[in-house]
Amino acid sequence: MSLTDKAIARIRELIQSGELLPGEKLPPEQQLAADLGLSRNLMREAVKALVVARVLEIRRGDGTYVTSLGPELLLEGLGAAVELLRGDKLLELTEVRRLFEPIATGLAASRITEEHLAEIKHHLDAMTLASDDIERLNEHDAAFHRAVIAAAGNSTLATLIEGISSPTLRARIWRGLVDDNAGDRTIAEHRAIYDALAARDSALAEAAALIHVSTTELWLREHFDQEATGTGGPANG
Repeated sequence: MSLTDKAIARIRELIQSGELLPGEKLPPEQQLAADLGLSRNLMREAVKALVVARVLEIRRGDGTYVTSLGPELLLEGLGAAVELLRGDKLLELTEVRRLFEPIATGLAASRITEEHLAEIKHHLDAMTLASDDIERLNEHDAAFHRAVIAAAGNSTLATLIEGISSPTLRARIWRGLVDDNAGDRTIAEHRAIYDALAARDSALAEAAALIHVSTTELWLREHFDQEATGTGGPANG
């Protein structure tokens, strides 16, 4: 472990122990460095790294503060990292989605409000009308799933699922589904999810989401195999 890493670990320990709470201002740099037995240069490097990680934030003219430490901040970089995945790692991503999303959808069915249902229905109707408009299909598909997960009322789960939902991969899938005339079937799978949510049936909602994610994963695997053998498949998105 480098000296900078050790400095980062020392600050993190203060936060984990509760000595520094979310939203709390850090002591002045010189005092904190002395308290932790670190040089001011090491302290600055550690603070910079923790600012990038969204653990700390610098308020100009005021000082350095611990952030809210909310999952939407701490996991913010996940989506950017996911966009860099290629090949078999993208298939692993769909496996992760298959583990998370059905459970979240079942949870949503037990907690969903009329407002959430109305939002989900809006995006479902928009997808139905979009037909072969890939951009609109992709936009409302993402918003549909985002609204479903939001209805589960678990911000950490919502952030994780949002992070593993690659916009590039989603667009690629829709392009291929439309080319294969499978778009209507996929929209029907979304409708089944909505119907289960409207019925507040957790088991049915979880099953409908599992079917949808699994069929998407199967389609993607088949087309990756076609690309690998040079027999066709959707273009890279």
